[in-house]
Amino acid sequence: MAKLWKSTIVCMLVFSLILAGCGKEETTTADGKRILKVWGMGGEGGSLPDMVAAFEKANPDIDVQVQQIPWDSAHDKLLTAVASKNGPDVIQMGMTWIPEFANAGALLDLTSYVDQYPNLKQENFFEGARETMTYDNKLIAIPWYMETRVLYYRTDLLKEVGYDQAPKTWDELKDAADKLAARGNGNYGILLDNQDAAFTLPFAWENGSEVIGSDNKAQFNQQPYIEAVNYLTSFYKDGAAPTQSDMQLLPAFGQGIIPMFFSGPWSINQIHETVPQIDGKWATAVIPAKEEGGKSASVLGGSNWSVFSSAANKDDAVKFVSFMSDPANQIEYYKLSKDLPSTLKAWDDKALDGEQISTFRDQMETSRPSPFVPQWEAVGQLIKAALQQIVVGGTDVNTQMEDLNTQADALLQK
Repeated sequence: MAKLWKSTIVCMLVFSLILAGCGKEETTTADGKRILKVWGMGGEGGSLPDMVAAFEKANPDIDVQVQQIPWDSAHDKLLTAVASKNGPDVIQMGMTWIPEFANAGALLDLTSYVDQYPNLKQENFFEGARETMTYDNKLIAIPWYMETRVLYYRTDLLKEVGYDQAPKTWDELKDAADKLAARGNGNYGILLDNQDAAFTLPFAWENGSEVIGSDNKAQFNQQPYIEAVNYLTSFYKDGAAPTQSDMQLLPAFGQGIIPMFFSGPWSINQIHETVPQIDGKWATAVIPAKEEGGKSASVLGGSNWSVFSSAANKDDAVKFVSFMSDPANQIEYYKLSKDLPSTLKAWDDKALDGEQISTFRDQMETSRPSPFVPQWEAVGQLIKAALQQIVVGGTDVNTQMEDLNTQADALLQK
């Protein structure tokens, strides 16, 4: 177990005992129902009540108590819950957090439950999502909803610069962005978010980099990653992408100032609601591959369900996770939230028909989670800082990547 994470958990243990004490919480209600405590994060936590009602109707002997946790405080609350062993039974886990908490021994191994609950089987899910389900050969997380990034583009404006379809290669994406930026008058070709830790990953993967290798060593100073960074930073250097901007993306998309950007499925409804005047003038496409005939790549995100290893009600917790992983229930949740299902079978439902949504189905076939290591969140902060030094500070890419690699390796080896 990494020393950094051990010391963090120990510190949180002392802190949590001071705050919470060691009292034992009730596991049944006054009328004898078994209490199942569920933590849901952000907006997803707020949209759970209808699903919980359906679960309780099918399981009248269980009382599900949902606590909605804001994403910005969720990580600290999870650390406290792990240290005190006084947390929920079921927890919604952001994919990038799973290795950290699995490494700390906080997540129950669900392997022994798979025969009883076939919804937990790995083959039910997209290949990329399967990478988030196991740690140290233990089944510790079940995908709930997924998202990935695709290209949003203005079909009318792309057509004006010679593109009847979305760019399919790196060269085409750069060419289209340059031509769109050449319109002048404050117009750009594309928005590239260099403050997203996952910003470089699809292009690095497409270029043959693993970013962090199977030996747990960083690859930021190796040629495949450096070439991807040079390609991406060329958009800024040539004026095709703004280096820093306080403009609002969707109004800028509607006005044509930013005619291309990468985003997740949430942007579909946001565009319809914010700039309905361009309906029929935009579309989605998978991220361009490096070369014609090459394989597109994207980052897989979303949330999984895990059961705390210290859960007071493990069996009902697994039953709840299985319920939420059922394809029919995932479709019901999609209708409530527009969060995309994680199970392959759910995608056969007509509720997910439509060209804009089908792009995400195609992209998820080649999407991968961020490197599945406990230190990824910290490494991501280093990546963002390095990109700022290059894009805004003008530092040399090779030098900056060498520094990034040294810092990342120091974190990865702790």
